[in-house]
Amino acid sequence: MGERKLFGTDGIRGVANTPPMTIETALNLGRAVAYLFRYKGRPGRVVVGKDTRISGYMFETALASGICAMGAECWFCGPLPTPGIAHITSSMRADAGVVISASHNPYHDNGLKIFASDGFKLPDETEVELERLMESHEIDQAHATPDKVGKAMRIDDARGRYVAFLKSTFPKDIDLVGMRLAVDCANGAAYKVAPSVFDELGAKLFPIGVQPSGTNINEDCGALHPEKLKQTVIENNCHLGIALDGDADRVIMVDERGQEIDGDSIMALIATRALKQGTLAKKTLAVTVMSNLGLERCVEAHGGKLVRTAVGDRYVVDEMRRSGLNMGGEQSGHLVFLDYMTTGDGVVGALQVLSAMVRDGRPVSELASVMTRYPQVLVNIKVKQRRPLEELPSVQKLIRAAEEKLARDGRVLVRYSGTEPKARVMVEGPDQGVIKGLADEIAAELQRACQ
Repeated sequence: MGERKLFGTDGIRGVANTPPMTIETALNLGRAVAYLFRYKGRPGRVVVGKDTRISGYMFETALASGICAMGAECWFCGPLPTPGIAHITSSMRADAGVVISASHNPYHDNGLKIFASDGFKLPDETEVELERLMESHEIDQAHATPDKVGKAMRIDDARGRYVAFLKSTFPKDIDLVGMRLAVDCANGAAYKVAPSVFDELGAKLFPIGVQPSGTNINEDCGALHPEKLKQTVIENNCHLGIALDGDADRVIMVDERGQEIDGDSIMALIATRALKQGTLAKKTLAVTVMSNLGLERCVEAHGGKLVRTAVGDRYVVDEMRRSGLNMGGEQSGHLVFLDYMTTGDGVVGALQVLSAMVRDGRPVSELASVMTRYPQVLVNIKVKQRRPLEELPSVQKLIRAAEEKLARDGRVLVRYSGTEPKARVMVEGPDQGVIKGLADEIAAELQRACQ
């Protein structure tokens, strides 16, 4: 398999209107997707959705031009969460789905990620093939004749279809009447979907981040900036605060006291209940290498086990499918429930927690206390070049020394970001001061080595 040049851990991403995130890239990707996923016997069908970034208009038009040039149909969804595009792609029997979003990044960034007809993200080898087609002249010879050029059309009820699906994942014998919820939609793709779901289930809502301007997505709001959410929860005596990111495929929460609950704590809450009920497939939870050691100890104490993958919800999903698991996720708030959805879905995750709160009649702070977190330090550094870590002996020496010092009571993880020019150094252990010193030392040496 060749090496991917455009695709990272979650599609193609970059500053809008700057290579690689240009209309030329989107046009060629549209052509390549329509060609690779073409359906014999009828025109291919490609679903295209986006978040609320102003550059989304530009990219959806370019994608549609490429798709139609190959004789396929382009079905626009407009602003819709990433998992919503996955759902529409599979439920409407489309051949592929394209999401225009840079997730939690600022508005000036954008990205392109692909779903296959079954609603799952593409494997690495398929992304390599798409890149090959984009760079070759093979598809130039396959353009549609004038009478076979494709059409672009809008799915008018896409949002309603997805809202109905989301409500179907919540138990039919209970509702949210009496629940006070603060919901932060990050001025992103879920700004209409999420409030509709919780409102229709009976909750009293206190919405934040539901007035997108095209340039305010993720700005001081959403999963990465929960300060307003915490304040709203406290001021309005809410039972739960829910914060989505720009494309709503991740969620973090705030308890009734204003304390943040990340993806690890949410997974601990849900997985331990599933273990008790016998609904966690193979008694195993799939997480990434970034998940806290406390989550692993918690699941083990309740009779289950963890399997770890590379960072990225697509790798979690790959492991779940390969091993027959039904639950997994990331510390960052990507929560995957394969019983319902093919990818991370922030609203589905929130509904799972709300179901537990209603069933047990207990506050979320009490439910989340099932996990005791190990102190964890994460240092992000900008790097000019991504030198292979195994070729940096001075960094390797510090990593080995830290691992020996921590032994079984901690972990060290050093990796490059798949979406940004950064390196991340994570150290876990029982003593905050010790792990911070170890992380800072490794990060400083890594930054020096990558200048």
